[in-house]
Amino acid sequence: MAKPIYHSSIEGAQHGGKGLDGFLAFAKEAGAVGAQPSNYMLEGKSGGFTRPHLVRKAFEKHGLKLDGISGHCMFWVHTSAWTGTKGLRPFVPPEVAKMSKGKLETWAEDYLLRLLDLAAALDIKILPMFWGASHGWELATGYPWGFWAGGDFDLIKEGEERFVKKTAKIRAHANSLGIYLAHEIHPGTAAMCAEEFGRLVEICDGDPCLTVNADPSHCWEGEDWETRFTHPAVRDRVYACHVKNFVVRPNVPLRKMEGNWRNRAMQFTDLGSGDLNMVRYAEMLINIGYPARY
Repeated sequence: MAKPIYHSSIEGAQHGGKGLDGFLAFAKEAGAVGAQPSNYMLEGKSGGFTRPHLVRKAFEKHGLKLDGISGHCMFWVHTSAWTGTKGLRPFVPPEVAKMSKGKLETWAEDYLLRLLDLAAALDIKILPMFWGASHGWELATGYPWGFWAGGDFDLIKEGEERFVKKTAKIRAHANSLGIYLAHEIHPGTAAMCAEEFGRLVEICDGDPCLTVNADPSHCWEGEDWETRFTHPAVRDRVYACHVKNFVVRPNVPLRKMEGNWRNRAMQFTDLGSGDLNMVRYAEMLINIGYPARY
């Protein structure tokens, strides 16, 4: 007899304005069996997080499974703060955005440690996220003529040392709680392709908490989803996944500097009409052993 290994679920990071109850109502109405709220939906009124039993009660009210917490934005803030980017401001309170780079990073680290505590209290073992721009924006561009090493500097080596140091406390806490930090391989993060993710694992001495959140909708520049998620450095570390589809608009450059995302080359679509074969993607996840790990 066939045994179900997947169930329908919705990620909450794009539904922030709804709040937790509104998001769960939306998920239930859409036919989902589970839901993955963002960290923002779980924030309390006093600056802390909502108590675990109240989170569980909200899910029970709507008859939904709790499928992890989307921590993408705050993890990205933490590992990008050193660059001084203004792009993190939408993800933190106004008073925090005014902090110095060092203080903002410390604030984000404390926030993430508390988020991990909440996840543990909710029996969540896998946290979808992505690390920020630990290696700097110059390397993140992939600029083909960049000189990234010279007589007295090596931007890649410096980035690796920075990643190890800045993530050490968070990784240690995640390991102490038995939580896997599932990095979404993604442009503008610490690992933008399979090989780069493998390097993060290597420089962190094989840290078991460094895992992958597979998302095929970000495999659109030189590395298709099958190549990425069956890569030897990645396939055994896929502990979470998103199922999203997209199109790349013809004759629109992928690296175009466009402030309005609706005008960018890559656009999300409904599952059935994008460029990806979603059935094949689901089969690939089975082949690499993801369902057993999840």
